[in-house]
Amino acid sequence: MSKTVKALLSACALAAAAGAVHAQEPVVNLYSARHYSTDEALYTGFTKATGIKINRVDADDAGILARLKAEGAASPADVILLVDAARLYKGEVDGLFQPIQSKVLNDAIPANLRSQPAADGGISWFGLSTRARVIVYNKVKMQKADVDTYEELGDPKNKGKLCIRSGSHPYNLSLFGAVTEHLGEQKAEAWLKGMVANLARPPKGGDTDQIKAVAAGECDIAVTNTYYLARMMRSNKPEDVAVVNKVGVVFPNQESWGTHLNIAGGAVAKHSKNQANAIKFLEYLASPEAQNYFANGNNEWPAAKGVTLDNPALKAMTGGNPFKSETIPISAVGANTTKVQQMLDRVGFQ
Repeated sequence: MSKTVKALLSACALAAAAGAVHAQEPVVNLYSARHYSTDEALYTGFTKATGIKINRVDADDAGILARLKAEGAASPADVILLVDAARLYKGEVDGLFQPIQSKVLNDAIPANLRSQPAADGGISWFGLSTRARVIVYNKVKMQKADVDTYEELGDPKNKGKLCIRSGSHPYNLSLFGAVTEHLGEQKAEAWLKGMVANLARPPKGGDTDQIKAVAAGECDIAVTNTYYLARMMRSNKPEDVAVVNKVGVVFPNQESWGTHLNIAGGAVAKHSKNQANAIKFLEYLASPEAQNYFANGNNEWPAAKGVTLDNPALKAMTGGNPFKSETIPISAVGANTTKVQQMLDRVGFQ
């Protein structure tokens, strides 16, 4: 055998060995609907702590669920991150997740912020951060007492005063699903009809647009997730500062069932090829380190028990005090989605 042939064979052997090592590199394939640049620190922190590389695909919630269905058993996905309770519930019902057993996650995440247990006790998805759906109001035109409950959004006293994004947006579907759980379907539909009557303009835009509309006098009250308001509160832009100075914020229903919380959460994909790594990643996201990234990086409230946050905007919203949040199972909110959509169609809520 010539030296050239030997050299070639040696090179091929080395390449094959290197390929085998590369193939065994620990990875977790992530499909994420979280489009927040601050999350990069989370992924870097996980890889640094575990040596597990993250391969990420970004899309919105609906796109991810559709992709998982299309890929079926061939899907490379290990972990799914979605930003709405109803979408997590849908992924579970559609059989796209696999229930997992994790004492770390069960101990960290309250039972009402995760799926109902499967027959074997496994959990299909976990809430990893929360966002309160609050009411903002024009401090000059409105009294806080006029909007300190969700029910008052549909009260005739607030006719022509309400701005809100599309009723069919997941954030509103989840809020409306929660109210339906509290009030029952008949009263919830009457409430939605009252909200339509109270609109200052047709639903449009995102939550930030609603806050700006209140400050601009287009409407007197609006609904928003807390992290949108917190972003503006932490901004140094003069236009954002001007908006924040004109609006007040209410955490509704403090005297009754508490403020509605939606979640961003995670699940292990049904056909995950790296299940152990996937569970490690979800467990990391429930750790105090990661929970503080959620709180400080994207102005979300921690979902894990016993985690304290040091976010000046979130503290300013509540005066540094804890607020009462609802305790209904977030899975029930997701289960009400179809019912809510039918009610929206009946009352003409766009």
